[in-house]
Amino acid sequence: MPTERDARTLMLALPEAEEVVVANWGDQPTFRVRKKMFGLVGYGAPTVCLKATRDDQAALIAENPDVFLVAPFFGRWGWIDVVLARVDPQELAEVVEEAWRLTAPKRVIAAYDRDSEAT
Repeated sequence: MPTERDARTLMLALPEAEEVVVANWGDQPTFRVRKKMFGLVGYGAPTVCLKATRDDQAALIAENPDVFLVAPFFGRWGWIDVVLARVDPQELAEVVEEAWRLTAPKRVIAAYDRDSEAT
């Protein structure tokens, strides 16, 4: 079972990802690439909130509604909540990377893909 710490580690392992605490959101930790948010967690929250397309949101929820939920506040734009106690670690890594890919600049993604292929 992945933890909040695992989700943070996955997000921060991606190129140019950084954690930014938003004070006016109650010190909410967000994860961004070039100042654009792709994920967030709450202190001790049982979920991680990730950027997704509306189509991916619908597909993930239809496929596994016990793991994927429409995110509060951001759900109307496709964001998902992932229940950490129920998600497969590999699937978490995949949706975290996809959230980052939806946010990162194309050049950063291309460099990441080149580096991944080289290893």
